Amino acid sequence: MRQLLTILILVIISSIVLMPPAFAIGSLTLYRPRIDFSLAGKRFYRDLELKLGLDLQGGTHLVYQADTSQISDSDTSKSIDAARANIERRINSLGVAEPIIQTSKVGNDYRLIVELAGIKDINQAIQTIGQTAQLDFRESRVATPSAATDFLPTGLTGADLRLAQVQFNSGTQQAAGQPVVGLEFTPEGTKKFSDITSRNIGRQVAIFLDDQLVMNPVVQNAITDGRAVISGSFTIDDAKRLTIQLNAGALPLPIKIIEQRNVGATLGSQSITKSLVAGGVGLVIICLFMFINYGLKGLLADIALVVYILISLTIIKLIPVTLTLAGIAGLILSIGMAVDANILIFERIKEELRWGRPLTAALELGFHRAWNSIRDSNISSLITAGILFWFGSGPVRGFALTLTVGILVSLFTSINVTKSLLRLVYRK
Repeated sequence: MRQLLTILILVIISSIVLMPPAFAIGSLTLYRPRIDFSLAGKRFYRDLELKLGLDLQGGTHLVYQADTSQISDSDTSKSIDAARANIERRINSLGVAEPIIQTSKVGNDYRLIVELAGIKDINQAIQTIGQTAQLDFRESRVATPSAATDFLPTGLTGADLRLAQVQFNSGTQQAAGQPVVGLEFTPEGTKKFSDITSRNIGRQVAIFLDDQLVMNPVVQNAITDGRAVISGSFTIDDAKRLTIQLNAGALPLPIKIIEQRNVGATLGSQSITKSLVAGGVGLVIICLFMFINYGLKGLLADIALVVYILISLTIIKLIPVTLTLAGIAGLILSIGMAVDANILIFERIKEELRWGRPLTAALELGFHRAWNSIRDSNISSLITAGILFWFGSGPVRGFALTLTVGILVSLFTSINVTKSLLRLVYRK
């Protein structure tokens, strides 16, 4: 009964995650709950919308031109590759999965081509990709500074930064719960920060970002643990964007945008509809095959298959995984693998019954003796998916990721869910 209760809870959670954002029941409108909470100064948020790739929903096409005039010919290729890796890191920090980033050369010009799936705030993406936040700590040179020119550089900059992350003010003061940016310095930066705060007790130490004064707090005591906080009128999005820029560091060469345009779904809505219809028809055929061949046991396997689909889609939403057509193919392929596990189990049960075992004993032995074959076949599939994910890119990685999720969930449903349902039906 404990396993059945666990399965029921998983089905309820999956149904809530997969329900529409809002739907009406008569005059009552229900809204899907969001995952939005703070824990240990960190905010966890999921909008629970299904993320689709460029091939399914389109997105934005950006072309950047790299300025290589200040870089030697021998270092140009390395700098372009470094810029590409840096941009990809920044885009992934925005929460946009599976960006397509390519480099090209037109004459003597080097270009970076960036395609983002489903991105809405283009200006924010352009700003984050193309800018670097230059952090600078300065100490006052007068007793009561009143302008930016009253502060002198201390030598502590963003180069001494190890990590920046979004945090939230705690306590009962007016600013409690407001987002701030927490800084953690490198060992060398920690020593610099300790020296700066030690010699400026009772004086202001200003924090500048891109030569703009952010804040100038008064040092109350020496800070020796290498941690600081940038506070201000930040929204959560502002604080997140600032941490992305600080963590990503400087681009190895200047870039400027020369083209920006929206792109539609590369497959077209008709191709997407046909693919989804094909997947639905395949699922119906599989369910009929199981019922016709195995009767009641096949029907229970079909129920387990529905549970598998609910849990898999829930995990895909929660990670979240950007779903391309290749990813959908990986999910459908894992459906067949889930049914394959049940077929092995049911055939072993048939053998046990032919050997004269009682029904309940045949059920238990069928699961036990089929497990080794199921385990080995799924491990080999997981190894293949891991290789595809490690060495692949773009849609190939999406296919590998959805296939991995499907395999792991199918192991749970084909063994635990099917076994629990069979025990419930045949326990007498």
